Amino acid sequence: MSDADPASGRIAALDLGEAWTGVAVSDPDAIIASPLEVVSAAELTEYLQRLVIEEEIAEIVVGVPKTLSGETGHQARRVFASLNDLKLRLPGVRFIEWDERLTTRVALSRAGAGAGGRTRNRGRRRKGRERLDHLAAAEMLQEYLRAKSNP
Repeated sequence: MSDADPASGRIAALDLGEAWTGVAVSDPDAIIASPLEVVSAAELTEYLQRLVIEEEIAEIVVGVPKTLSGETGHQARRVFASLNDLKLRLPGVRFIEWDERLTTRVALSRAGAGAGGRTRNRGRRRKGRERLDHLAAAEMLQEYLRAKSNP
């Protein structure tokens, strides 16, 4: 088993957007992150309530979109508002705020190289492109897992 608390369960990550949220989950040993799905904002709370039970999620990493200078702007404030709501609706889950700067760009570059991972992508298209939010969530989760295993 890894350095993760064995009683804690899997770890999930969210790349929260206004309309869509990318979701990723770790393996049971909290070593490898996998993209899972893109979920609409309207379905997110119910989806997470099911995911927490079905996948035994004990911790959710939430990406906070800071500026390159580390400031929190409008987008970050919107994420904090959503995060506060999720904390109320999922009281048994530990939430971790994670700086998500550049994770979307890294995910896009990897997707261009064919690193799509497994996916059940509901929000498939936006202006003719496939949604990649779940890939950004997986990249962010992998960063978190690396940091957690190498304190």
